[in-house]
Amino acid sequence: MARVFARVGRAVAHHPRLTIVAWLVFAVLGYGLAVLGVHGENLFDRLSTGAPGVPGSQSDEGFRILEESDDAGVSLTLVLDGVDPADPEVATELAAVRQDVAAVDGVVTVIDPLALPGGATNPAAAPLLADNGDGLLVVVELSPDLSDTEQQAALDAVQDRLEQVPADLRGTAPGATGIVGGTTLIIDAITDQVQTDLRTGETIALPVALLIMVLVFGGFLAASMPMVGAVASIAGGLAALLGFSYVMDLDSSVVNIVTVLGLGLSIDWGLLMVSRFREELHHLVDDDGGSRSRRRRGDGAVLAAIERTMSTAGRTVTFSALIVAISIAGLLAFEPPILRAFGAASVAVILVAVATALTLVPALLVLAGRRLIRPSVLARVPGLRGILSRTADVQTEEGLFSRLAARVQRRPWTVLLASLAVLGVLSLPLAHLELRNSTTELLPSGSTQREFVETLASDYPAASSPAITVVAQTSLDDATGWAATLGDLDGVASVDAPSPVDAYVVIGVRPDTDDPGDAVARDVVQQLRDLDAPFPTWVTGQAASQIDFTAAVVERAPWAIGIVAVACLVLLFLMTGSVVVPIKALLTNVVSLAASLGVLVWVFQDGHLSGLLNFTPTGGIETYVVALVIAFGFGLAMDYEVFLLARIKELVDQGVPNDDAVRLGLQRSGRIITSAALIVIVVFAGFVAGELLVIKEVGFSLAVAVLIDATLVRMLLVPATMTLLGRANWWAPPFLRRAHDRAAITH
Repeated sequence: MARVFARVGRAVAHHPRLTIVAWLVFAVLGYGLAVLGVHGENLFDRLSTGAPGVPGSQSDEGFRILEESDDAGVSLTLVLDGVDPADPEVATELAAVRQDVAAVDGVVTVIDPLALPGGATNPAAAPLLADNGDGLLVVVELSPDLSDTEQQAALDAVQDRLEQVPADLRGTAPGATGIVGGTTLIIDAITDQVQTDLRTGETIALPVALLIMVLVFGGFLAASMPMVGAVASIAGGLAALLGFSYVMDLDSSVVNIVTVLGLGLSIDWGLLMVSRFREELHHLVDDDGGSRSRRRRGDGAVLAAIERTMSTAGRTVTFSALIVAISIAGLLAFEPPILRAFGAASVAVILVAVATALTLVPALLVLAGRRLIRPSVLARVPGLRGILSRTADVQTEEGLFSRLAARVQRRPWTVLLASLAVLGVLSLPLAHLELRNSTTELLPSGSTQREFVETLASDYPAASSPAITVVAQTSLDDATGWAATLGDLDGVASVDAPSPVDAYVVIGVRPDTDDPGDAVARDVVQQLRDLDAPFPTWVTGQAASQIDFTAAVVERAPWAIGIVAVACLVLLFLMTGSVVVPIKALLTNVVSLAASLGVLVWVFQDGHLSGLLNFTPTGGIETYVVALVIAFGFGLAMDYEVFLLARIKELVDQGVPNDDAVRLGLQRSGRIITSAALIVIVVFAGFVAGELLVIKEVGFSLAVAVLIDATLVRMLLVPATMTLLGRANWWAPPFLRRAHDRAAITH
């Protein structure tokens, strides 16, 4: 195994410029296709949005029937506030608006209450009038036969004209305001917010990450190399997502979450490679007394350092990437397409990230050569010299982390119990976790489209869609008779009159709540599904979709968890030759994830930091966010576990006693683990500064997961447990030990 990585290192070392040019071309091509859309459309043009569903579920089937039966075109609605519908001058102004909008190519209908006979007094106008009598709706529908280009042109023209209406009415109604909304505008708002949040996250994360690495390495040259790898990784990741968009639907949240994962891992692995190269180069230069002897193809010490780095850190990075990819690939076992999309896209991005760490970063290291171990210009600055002497990586076998491990080893039971107690307290809020499948609630509270939806629901309830829809395959008369009984169900506020749609009848049920996904709505859905209707029915809506999504996740969770657990146990066994260490790793990761999820619930569901983080609580956590946090958090935890175990196992294989190996292994890896964790926390925290709620939830929870794992778990809990287990850490039954001797993954 080591020889394979050494050969890769030699190949890169002999062709560093070619490697860098290849990655440069790849990065430019990736950005050009995914962001600029040089081929006609960019990645963001191909994103979808909406409540995640489960194919074949009752809610999905009901939605599919409604969608296939709907032959209407897209529409835009103007919510006009601060006007008196009974004012004749308002009617005159709106008549001109109707005429202008109707003249737009592709518009088939323009409806407002004042266009009806008798105007606002006509009973049919009621759904288009605000409950407070101070506003009205103007609804514009387009032809369903328009091409995409024609539809977009018509939407733009209609939106521009409708947005002018409040200004047209200022002479008659000085307080007139208006919001133009519709499904297409909601999708555009979410997609635009994804792009904005991506730029915000990168703007915050990259400079701060670079600053941290300057402190870690003591100079800009070494610090820049993982950053170059990260930039190339982002380009490759976005290009991979663009490719996936042609074979599966990609939700808008996939881009930011997967990109931030690739960014964090790329920096992680690049950091490890640069640090190990400097360590090996220091040893080689010290061994030959600083000689600058050269081989035919370059500096012999540099080439040897690259080979050793690839044989050790390169193997660790590859192993880490494999175990992280398997952890996240567990999402592919679930039925909901959004989870499969996250799983597939994440694995692709991980492959790009590990490729940059194993090829691009080593090529940069070769070109930099011995300059990486010389004092940097920054070290000559008086104010910085002292700081860098304490933060830049050093070659000593004794330091902060070895002293920390020694203290833990003096009182392992105390540290173990105290760590578990803290993790247990952090996990407590998980007991009242509420799962949600939100839609427009994910938009920031100041979003125009979120305001549009909320205003429509509060001021125009008759015009807004019911929270629950029942699709019945029967006659209108039979459906009407059955619908009359639905008002007696607990939690039902009203039932809309049944309406025929092709071979089906649609019945709107409005629960007695303003929240379409809360416990009241879910209880109504369950009651409707439990009814013994005399004909086939499908119950759909946000609460119904939420129930089906959660059920699908729970059903497949044992398979996903089992596959990931077995794979990780096998891989860690091949790495360590122990059955104890892999089991310990799984158990510590479970308690660490439980604590992270508890903090997530406390902050986002309970809303304790809503002011600081600038979000409006929805009363729960997005269902797929919980799945993502478990998958990604577990993968990142295993990443740091591999970093630590790789150094400890090196020492054990050299004959170092268990406790000394743990202490020295923590000293050698602790700086990298904490530095990498700090950078990943910054990366995730940068995306918390965005506006989309789902991105905030994932970014915050993963930052907390990494913080807990890299400090409390990796620095305290793991050394304590490995000290208590002693030589038993490395136990395996004889038949497995023989298998390990044949298939071990070793340096």
